[in-house]
Amino acid sequence: MCPSEQRPITVDSTPGFYGIDHYGFPRVGADDPPDPEGYYPAYLGSERFQKYGYHVEELRGGFYWVTSAGYDAAFVVTGEGVVAIDAPPTLGENMLAAIEEVTEQPVTHVIYSHWHADHIGAASVYGPDVEIVAHRITRELLERFPDPKRPLPTLTFEDDHVLTVGGVELHLSYKGENHCPGNIFIHAPQQRVLTAVDILSPGSVTFMHCDASQNISGWYEAHSQILGYDFDFFVGGHHMHYGTYEQVKECVEYFADVLEGATAAVERFSRSDALVDILAATGPDRVFVGTENWINSMANHATRHVLEKRTGDGRLWWERLAGATTQTKYHAYTVLESIRLERARPDYRLRGTDPPPFQT
Repeated sequence: MCPSEQRPITVDSTPGFYGIDHYGFPRVGADDPPDPEGYYPAYLGSERFQKYGYHVEELRGGFYWVTSAGYDAAFVVTGEGVVAIDAPPTLGENMLAAIEEVTEQPVTHVIYSHWHADHIGAASVYGPDVEIVAHRITRELLERFPDPKRPLPTLTFEDDHVLTVGGVELHLSYKGENHCPGNIFIHAPQQRVLTAVDILSPGSVTFMHCDASQNISGWYEAHSQILGYDFDFFVGGHHMHYGTYEQVKECVEYFADVLEGATAAVERFSRSDALVDILAATGPDRVFVGTENWINSMANHATRHVLEKRTGDGRLWWERLAGATTQTKYHAYTVLESIRLERARPDYRLRGTDPPPFQT
């Protein structure tokens, strides 16, 4: 089956599920192609990783990347202590173990990339005496939704802040809401490492719905902002790999194709004739079914555009990036909805006239 072909809407009907076979999403099986060769790193099969569940690797100049293979974090060893970046619960105390592998220095500073619990939900492991640096909005959100495992930041900033510890500089910058309010860029210029969490995941197409991001227009803007930095290594927060500048550009190219396909889908299926035909086909007493068919038509159109398009190097996306065949439909839906909700409308209905194109 072609990766972009729409599957029948079925679910597992084993006892204890729903006992029905016509609602929900199907489980993906062996008909999807495997992830690209080389996506799964060697450390996954090592006895050490199987035993301890984490991998730590120096990128350059005392800047270390730590991963549980699902979530990533980082730390920097300076002359006057360790600066930790994030604390995913999937790593938890393994962050301390990773740090203790390479230095006896204590953690003196912690940087929160953003407020989400899946990335800083184990920050309490660093103890009560660390300085916690974050954007002002991150502190405000944690004050509003308190969590003892995510201690409040002790130092906040508005736009830019340079954290200097033991002669090591980390440049923190907030360029506006992207994945979520308060999500920051963390640049280590001496080591040429950029950390920007939940934007891009080198080697893959990221988690569904543009990594569950809240402001898709801002999230797309962050792609070009990332490429504006000078870096050799990129830490994105997820999916087994740190990345190079070229690998980041590959992810940006993929999402440009998603935007291209979603834009074409909205233009095609939001014209009055196409919209009315789809909505009317299910009858006047099934408005939500007709609406779903309309949304699905756009998502399927965009998905097919992405998965059947020959990319910049001549290959298909599922041959280049992991997750393309399973995640693209979610990205397509999210991006086409952002086009409808966040982008300028080309027209609006005039009094006493027929609906214009792009009515909805």
